[in-house]
Amino acid sequence: MALYLTVLLALLNQIGLKGSRMLVVLYAIDFHTSPFAIGMLSSMYAFFPLVLAVYAGRISDRIGVRIPMVLGSIGMGASLLLPTMLPFLPVLYVSAALVGISNIFFHVSAHNLVGSLGDADARTNNFGTFSLGSAISGFIGPMLVGFMVDHAGYSLAYYWLAAIAVVPGIFLLFHAGFIPAHVKIKHEKQASGIKKMLGNRALRGTLITSGLILTGIDLFNFYMPIYGRSIGLTASVIGVIIGMQAAAAFAVRLWMPRLSRLHGEKRVLTWSLLMAGVTYFLFPVFEHPVILAAISFLLGLGLGCGQPLSIILTYNHSPPGQAGEALGMRLTVNKLTQIAVPLVFGSLGTAFGIYPIFWSNAVFLLIGGYINAQPDER
Repeated sequence: MALYLTVLLALLNQIGLKGSRMLVVLYAIDFHTSPFAIGMLSSMYAFFPLVLAVYAGRISDRIGVRIPMVLGSIGMGASLLLPTMLPFLPVLYVSAALVGISNIFFHVSAHNLVGSLGDADARTNNFGTFSLGSAISGFIGPMLVGFMVDHAGYSLAYYWLAAIAVVPGIFLLFHAGFIPAHVKIKHEKQASGIKKMLGNRALRGTLITSGLILTGIDLFNFYMPIYGRSIGLTASVIGVIIGMQAAAAFAVRLWMPRLSRLHGEKRVLTWSLLMAGVTYFLFPVFEHPVILAAISFLLGLGLGCGQPLSIILTYNHSPPGQAGEALGMRLTVNKLTQIAVPLVFGSLGTAFGIYPIFWSNAVFLLIGGYINAQPDER
């Protein structure tokens, strides 16, 4: 029961996050914002989490997961209301930054909670179940935003996302009994620092590849709306295309535990990265929405396995008592790439169009597959 409640709460929180990523881009396009400026907007989601991710993990290790999840949930809801009160482009940047900060505390704590709900044998299944909730949120969030923007406008879309995002925090204020006592507060002495964890080659390689996977997912959610608008697609159609990636992720994650048992988690992760990298090359070549939806589905098959497997491997390679900190390091790597890639390739996109952004991600994912294929050594 604890696992399914955690999955449900995280699902609601992620609907707010993933819906806002598409919503803020569409809103910024209406302000006639350049790809570089949208790249900066994308970076705002990651800028502060870059320096706070490890701290958020450390907090969840030391004081428990309930308080960070409550504050993260309520903070996200409040952040999503800002553009409804002050509908100006600079406010979108502030809102994106605050959503990113709120999410990092909820996100790391939720992962830490799921990882502690079972032993190593159950962990793959638990994270697989958790990842199904993430895939569902990736389907519902963009679809909801696309429909709301086309039929009710941006403000009402923000109201809906804010209302959904605060539900987990309100629930945890009054019902936290499902959290096992041993993960509410951990008193263990921290066995090693960040430098020592980075000295673990297996953990270091997993951190790099997981950052590339999440960057591939997040940048697709940001730049697919830009590409869709540039070829005349409605918000609803763009939402369906993005939702297809999440639908494929849901489908492949149903088989992930079996694939991991048959071929090993690392091998499945490697092939996921390579498949996603090849698929990324196809996006700017086509404009028909049905074809784009099919390509999005293929991308979801690749990245759908990669995200939960990277979480499992990070948790498994982390030192005792520092799972939350290791998960925070994983997100730090992700945030660093999320900041660098939009700024570098957003400027190129202003001059040369959207092609460099999609193709650069393809190259990064292929490099990640190569790195992940290397043997583990300490």
